[in-house]
Amino acid sequence: MPDAEAPLAEIRSLPSWLLGRAAARGRGLVAEALAGEGLKMWHHVVLSAVRDLGPVAQADLGRGVGLDPKDLVGVLNDLQAAGHVLREPDPADRRKNAVSLTAQGARLLARCEQAAREANATLLAPLSPKEREVFMDLLVRVSGARE
Repeated sequence: MPDAEAPLAEIRSLPSWLLGRAAARGRGLVAEALAGEGLKMWHHVVLSAVRDLGPVAQADLGRGVGLDPKDLVGVLNDLQAAGHVLREPDPADRRKNAVSLTAQGARLLARCEQAAREANATLLAPLSPKEREVFMDLLVRVSGARE
């Protein structure tokens, strides 16, 4: 009788498959941690970008995080309804909305960042501190990301 794992042996040996599995596990851990704060991943991304860029034109925010404008509106509606961001006419161009973080949003973001760090620590728990450092360096190189 053939080994049930054999058909996937070649796939499971590919770095791209392993990276995808690790990424899915990491996303799941972070999503679960953020859910504890009542947020989804995109809420966290947008809050972080608003903190770093704000006040920022809504269109620039969408381009900056790579989110479709319609999807961004939904995320911003959620965040504004909860009191985490404020959308006001942009002083530089009153036809545009500028998005800024509220004090409540900043406090939530700090909690979410801590939760995300803890989730990532869980993800990397099997590695020693030195291995984590090497792993992160390799991920940056392989992904093409720059710090």
